[in-house]
Amino acid sequence: MKILITGGAGFLGSHLSDALLARGDDVTILDVGGDLKVRHNLGNSRFHYVRDSVLHADILESLILKCDLIYHLAAVVGVEHYVGDPYEVLNVNINGTQAVLKLAYKHNRKVVFSSTSEVYGRNPRVPFREDDDRVLGSTRIDRWCYSTSKAAAEHFCFAYHRLGLPVVILRYFNVYGPRLDKIDVGRVITIFMGQVLRGDPVTVIGDGSQTRCFTYIDDAIRATVEAGMNDRAVGEIFNVGSDVETSILELAETMIRIAGSPSKIVFVPQVAVYGESYEDVPRRVPWVKRTQEILGVEAETPLEKGLRQTIDWFKAGNGR
Repeated sequence: MKILITGGAGFLGSHLSDALLARGDDVTILDVGGDLKVRHNLGNSRFHYVRDSVLHADILESLILKCDLIYHLAAVVGVEHYVGDPYEVLNVNINGTQAVLKLAYKHNRKVVFSSTSEVYGRNPRVPFREDDDRVLGSTRIDRWCYSTSKAAAEHFCFAYHRLGLPVVILRYFNVYGPRLDKIDVGRVITIFMGQVLRGDPVTVIGDGSQTRCFTYIDDAIRATVEAGMNDRAVGEIFNVGSDVETSILELAETMIRIAGSPSKIVFVPQVAVYGESYEDVPRRVPWVKRTQEILGVEAETPLEKGLRQTIDWFKAGNGR
C-alpha cells in the first residue's frame, strides 16, 4: 500500500513510518521540519521525504494522487505555541486539515485524522467518551485555541464524511516515548526530562494533583495503523490511550527514581510558567471501550516500563 503521512517527520509520524515500513508499505512523508527523527529511514527505497507544507496545494495534490491512504498528522502543537502564537495554531490546524480533506475527497482517498484529548477541554465528567460534550474556557484564553482548532478540523472531517469521504478520527492522550520533543520544551515529560537528567529541581505546577493518562508510543501506533486498515473504523472517533490515571506529582517522583537523579521537586504557580493566558485541566481520562472493541487495540505498556525506555533513550544523548 502507498501511504502519505503529513507531519511525518515528527514524533508520532516517525514511529508510524517505522510501523508501516515494517508492514511492507511504501511511505511518503510531507513535513516542513528537519529529518532528525526519520534519518534512519532515509536510505530505505520505500521511504520518501518531501520537505514542504500541507498549505502548498500543488505539492499536496501531487502526493495525494500517488497514495492509497492518508494519515494527516501535520499540526502546530505544544503549550508554548498555544499561548505564544495562536494564529499559527489556528491557521495550520484548521486550514491545513481543510486542504487535505478537500483533495482527499476530490481523489477519493481515505483519511485518518490525528486529533487530541484537548478537544474535551475541562469537562468534569470522566472518563471522556468520544461523544461527550466539550467544555472550554473563554476565547480570550489562548490556551483553548489548540482544542478549538482540532475540534473545527473534526467538524470538517465529518462534513466531508457526509459527502462520502472515508474518514477516521483519533484523539490521542499524552503519548510519549523515544523521539519525543527536545528536552526542556513541549510536553511535561520532556520538560521534566531535562531537569531530571541535569539534577535540577523538577518544577511541578500547582500542587501536582492534576492527572493525565500517559500512553506509550508503541501502543498508540498499533491503534493508528489499525485505524487506517480497518473498514469498521470509518466514520468513527476513537480515544487512543491508557485509562490509568497518574498525577503530575507521581510522574515527577517516578521519573526521578527511575533516572537515579538527585533532583528535588519544587512547586511553582501556573501563572509563573505560562502567564495569564493558560488554564489547566484537573483530570483527563479516556473511555477506551470503542477502541478495544472495534480496533482490537488497548494500551499494554505500564508507565514505569515506558518511562524507563524513554529515559534510557534520552540518557544516550538523544533529544538534545
